[in-house]
Amino acid sequence: MTITQLKYVLAVAEHQNFTVASEHCFVTQPTLSMQIQKLEEELDTQIFNRNKKPIQLTEVGAKIVEQAKIIVDESNRITDIVEQQKGFIGGDFKLGIIPTVMPTLLPLFLKTFIKKYPKVNLKIEELTTDEIVKKLTDGHIDVAIAATPLENENLKERVLYYEPFVGFVPTEHRLFSIKTIDIENLNIDDILLLEDGHCFKENIINLCSALRNKNQHFQLQSGSFDTLIKLSKEGLGMTLLPYLQTLDINEKDKIYLKEFKEPVPAREVSLIYHKSQLKIHMIDSLKNVIDSVIRGVIAFNDVKIISPLQQKKGA
Repeated sequence: MTITQLKYVLAVAEHQNFTVASEHCFVTQPTLSMQIQKLEEELDTQIFNRNKKPIQLTEVGAKIVEQAKIIVDESNRITDIVEQQKGFIGGDFKLGIIPTVMPTLLPLFLKTFIKKYPKVNLKIEELTTDEIVKKLTDGHIDVAIAATPLENENLKERVLYYEPFVGFVPTEHRLFSIKTIDIENLNIDDILLLEDGHCFKENIINLCSALRNKNQHFQLQSGSFDTLIKLSKEGLGMTLLPYLQTLDINEKDKIYLKEFKEPVPAREVSLIYHKSQLKIHMIDSLKNVIDSVIRGVIAFNDVKIISPLQQKKGA
């Protein structure tokens, strides 16, 4: 039994296709198939049911795959230990960021990070929270930045900052004349929301306690804050923005911004990685850089964290 054979098994288990798996492993399909067959012969058991389309794991195959993940991760850890001992920070580092954080946080730390760690090949993807959880679980990204808590026992979360919500209220809205907004003033029926797939939408739904029936003549969800701001200014409803988003609003539009009374509703933004993650030294370096730049931008203590997970009925 070899580490390489186990890697091939994991690839087939993920892609459910020998040809696709071989392409991802950069070997020929016959080579990959032969190595897996050798492993099955050695174990005297069948890992895959090749008669199914797509290929499926047998019952014992599923257990083998779970153990193979642990073994492959632990074997990779040896290289990680050596690199940490040498103080080397470099190589591929894959980062996922949710869409409502990417445009505001990334410009704050990216230039500093790549200048400080020029040997790191940072690969960044914009991903939804669900995509982040899956890619972290499958080992396709090393770390992510997303709203937390996610309540996933396989993931570790390290808080970066607490970002307050800010109301964007048009002049004709019932809350425009109010200096500071109370959570109790909010009505989900007249708040413009981001489309499904954004955890910020779940933050807002949780903030408003429940998604009630719509009474207005339209329902609108958009994929960007810029669109929500423009529609709000047209009088189609108020919206809520994360604090960093408000820093880019032009001066004349700042009259529409309304802060909340304390405790201010906020989202928790964290670095997230799998509990078996190997590149802890890179994660530590990334956190240190973000901590250094965000400290002067957000300083909030009295906050009420709104989870991105939709609350269970009756909770």
